Amino acid sequence: MAKSAAKTPVTVVPGGDSYLNGERVKELCAEALKARPDAELIELDAAGADRYAFDEVVSPSLLSDVAVVKILNLQNADEKLAEAIVAYTKEAVKDPANSSVVICQHEGGAKGKRVLDQLVKAGARKEDVPDLKKPDAQLNFTIAQFEKRGRRVEPMAAQQLVSVLGGKTGELAAMCEQLCFDFDDNPIGLDRVNQYLTANPQVTGFAVADKAVEGRTAEAIVMMRAAVEQGTDPIALIGALAMKLRTIAKASAVKAGTISQAEAKTNPWVLKNAMRQLGGWTSPGLAHCIRMLAWADEQSKTNGGDPMYALERCIEDIARKGR
Repeated sequence: MAKSAAKTPVTVVPGGDSYLNGERVKELCAEALKARPDAELIELDAAGADRYAFDEVVSPSLLSDVAVVKILNLQNADEKLAEAIVAYTKEAVKDPANSSVVICQHEGGAKGKRVLDQLVKAGARKEDVPDLKKPDAQLNFTIAQFEKRGRRVEPMAAQQLVSVLGGKTGELAAMCEQLCFDFDDNPIGLDRVNQYLTANPQVTGFAVADKAVEGRTAEAIVMMRAAVEQGTDPIALIGALAMKLRTIAKASAVKAGTISQAEAKTNPWVLKNAMRQLGGWTSPGLAHCIRMLAWADEQSKTNGGDPMYALERCIEDIARKGR
């Protein structure tokens, strides 16, 4: 039977979102160092370390009787190293106060699962972190980033952050922190978020597409030209415009009952917004605009092509719903 988690100096953090996994490992190391100010922090990568290196770092040294040992990539530990960590765990739980703290990072999955299970059975504490794969989980994470700083964020602003950075948890967390540091607004609104995301070609492309879908051709073209002048590659804008139209096509299919929301594999908020933009669109109109964007993409990649002209043509056609 495993020892009480409170009495074990060995912890494993398996899988979940890679950014959150790394952050939790850092937090655990900081907590251990605070509890044992005389200890030194030592990092080992299981991909290259052997059992002798491990035995050395957990043993008393000239500088300190105990250490805080961070082991990265536990899933890559060879058999001998894995055996050494498990054996250490069995002994350390008997005398946690005088044992070095060992914190193991594991990427999750099947690789290295055996050593993970052995460590937990030996008495190691297992700390799970969320995977943030679902849009709702990403949204809750974003809102929590503001709340932990005593701030609030408008729902539309949080959704915009998730739409752009939802698959990049580290960048998403950094953006939330930067917004809180730079602005006193409470809550942080959509305008503030867009102000910081305008350098992202995906966001700029979405903004251009939104203007075009609303029939505001001139504004969309001015925004597109400004983005290109500021260094945005036309290909990136074309890609974002195509993504927007594909989302509208998915929304149309969901509304018609051709596919389910789950089959659309699109952020619910993004899909809901696309539903509101369906008015006036027809299947032939969407198909025409998507073909135009394919032509514009070719113009951007071909010597002698005129990507700016092609982009303007696409924007005009999108504003007319492909008619």
